[in-house]
Amino acid sequence: MLITIDQVLDQNELTTVQKAIATARWQSGSHSAGKTAKRVKNNLEIDSQSQSWKTINDLVLTRLYQHPEFQSAVLPSKVSSAFVSKCEVGMHYGPHIDDPVMGPLQGRYRADVAVTVFLSAPSEYTGGELAINTQFGDQQVKLAAGSAVAYPASSLHQVLPVSSGERVVCALWVQSLVRDPAQREVLYELDQARNALKIATPAASVTTAVDRSYMNLLRMWSEV
Repeated sequence: MLITIDQVLDQNELTTVQKAIATARWQSGSHSAGKTAKRVKNNLEIDSQSQSWKTINDLVLTRLYQHPEFQSAVLPSKVSSAFVSKCEVGMHYGPHIDDPVMGPLQGRYRADVAVTVFLSAPSEYTGGELAINTQFGDQQVKLAAGSAVAYPASSLHQVLPVSSGERVVCALWVQSLVRDPAQREVLYELDQARNALKIATPAASVTTAVDRSYMNLLRMWSEV
């Protein structure tokens, strides 16, 4: 399932992010790439020891966790720190699949879901689309600043070359409570239905039945 999440960051928060980006220390993104990714990765990343990185990371992770759409669609158990990535003219990230297990030895997590939070407006750069291979073919994603896309980390994906301007995003990964992407999709759709029923007919027996089914499926499929 590929899902977009609107307005993870509001305009005031984007202003804070842009100020942090303006004073950031950048380094080659190859330092964080796995063996396969090193051959296709051509980007810059903010030094994770800097205050600029901390400001952006803390804000993005807090707002993601607070977003009901993220909670419903992703069912997060563990969320990585963010990589703040920039692609200037000519930079790109070629076709790759994310590592299945990430993190330091004492803090490993399974990468079930990849998340990209866009920090640059589409008008600020040309090219730079996130191209994700899905069962329906390649989907190219280029969202408004402050919005996010979440998709299975097992998907083959790439960032197309930037031909003008600068593309800045946050990339992070999630270990979900529900490992299987098809099960997560069923739960997400069922959650949308039960929330609609709670608003339209909160006392109806069908509302109770759908709510109970969601809870019990989550109980059946979740790993904690």
